[in-house]
Amino acid sequence: MERKRVAIIGAGVNGLTACKHLLERGCRPAVFEADNLLGGVWARAPDCTSLQSERPMYQFSDFPWPESVTEVFPDRRQVADYLDAYARRFGVLDCVRFGRRVVGMEYVGVGEEEVAAWEEWAGCGEAFGSGEGEWRLTVADAEGNMETHVADFVVLCLGRFSGVPNIPTFPPGKGPEAFDGEVIHTMDYAKMGTKKANEMLKGKRVTIIGYLKSALDVAAECADVNGIEHPCTMVVRTKHWIIPSYYAWGFPISNLYLNRFSEFLVHKPGEGFLLCLLATILTPLRWLFSIFAESYYSIPMKKHDMVPDHSLFEALATCLIAITPKDHYKRLDEGSIVLKKSKTFSFCKEGVLVECESSPIKSDVVIFGTGFKGDQKIKNMFTSEYFQSIAVGPTSSTVPLYRECIHPKIPQLAVLGYSESLSNLYTAELRAKWLAHFIDGGFRLPSVKAMQSDILEWEKFMKRYSRVYFRRSCIGLLHIWYNDQLCQDMGCNPRRKNGIFAELFDVYGPHDYVNLHPK
Repeated sequence: MERKRVAIIGAGVNGLTACKHLLERGCRPAVFEADNLLGGVWARAPDCTSLQSERPMYQFSDFPWPESVTEVFPDRRQVADYLDAYARRFGVLDCVRFGRRVVGMEYVGVGEEEVAAWEEWAGCGEAFGSGEGEWRLTVADAEGNMETHVADFVVLCLGRFSGVPNIPTFPPGKGPEAFDGEVIHTMDYAKMGTKKANEMLKGKRVTIIGYLKSALDVAAECADVNGIEHPCTMVVRTKHWIIPSYYAWGFPISNLYLNRFSEFLVHKPGEGFLLCLLATILTPLRWLFSIFAESYYSIPMKKHDMVPDHSLFEALATCLIAITPKDHYKRLDEGSIVLKKSKTFSFCKEGVLVECESSPIKSDVVIFGTGFKGDQKIKNMFTSEYFQSIAVGPTSSTVPLYRECIHPKIPQLAVLGYSESLSNLYTAELRAKWLAHFIDGGFRLPSVKAMQSDILEWEKFMKRYSRVYFRRSCIGLLHIWYNDQLCQDMGCNPRRKNGIFAELFDVYGPHDYVNLHPK
């Protein structure tokens, strides 16, 4: 494999760990990173941003956090430093080409009609196909100069939470063009840096659209800068489970949702009759777990009429849950953050119009905390209309990725980091190990038809439990079931605990995969 040309696009969490595991197998990939820093979203996140997973669950299995980091939820600088140290420790940094943006990819050597007709992935089920096809990458440097790079295999590590902002659409005359103030997205805010961003917020009437992680972080910084003199307004279209920790009534909810027993309560992709029957019988227990946790987390929410309409279980199933910034509910009580609940909104000259309010929310700055279009980023990478049309599937389906990594109809390419879990880093590491083993010839992929069938099973699961958010491809509630499949593909024992009780009831995390060595 050392003679094969592998390109990795993106030097965030997924790109770094993919590079590390390929290096261990004698392959030296070229990592193209558009920014001049590594770490993906962690390189540019607001200073108040912290992990959403507890530190022990967000670490590489072979690279623990330094002893100097003791916080349960390390902040963005600590995470960025940790990723940088990881890249230096394993020689990844030497492979990264900073300031190089891949603006397009073209598959050459095999015609699209032939590719579409293949019954086996890449013609034979192996990473490099028959050897006839290759990818040509158009790469731009910081000055806009273009180069062409050729690769036998491409790993897309574009990330879900950057690049292409999700901007709501408005009727004519009701959008940002009607507003006299400034309108930006949290992506633009993060790029400013803390000092410049705080200067922009100082003394301004700020309205934030959204009520998840990026919106909450910006609101916290705004409240710190302006206090109650110029309160920050958040327009909340959907109430979410915004919780202070993963403990309810002093009990770790990970013991309710992140062990093997908890997965018996859920219908799983490809399950047999007995597992299906067990999940049906145990459904009331799943409901009780959710009621128990909700009874605690809803206490501060009730005061502000912010208890979500959906269950905590559904929030975990969609990975739509957030840890509150420090003193969030205190800021709501003191009035430095004001909530306006409204399913719809529009702009006017003075600010933002919301439901049940006769006058607008007067604003100087409006910030969209409305997320990103991660699927559009994938689609935009391809120059071929055919690949563009199939890359992310129709909006009525999940993004079609086998093992959340491989598109059955796009050869010699993998996508890492689109699918979410409740602890993305350790999931990313296991996927990268699986992919490196595959690229090194460790196993062949199933037929295209078999992969499509497996994808459909996972889609059914996601539509069943994630409902309208199925496109997020969250595997959080079945991360052990998912990890088991990766382990089995690599010829490894998926049972990582000592003893039946521990196997059933102990929480699974990075430490369980420390000695995972593919065969």
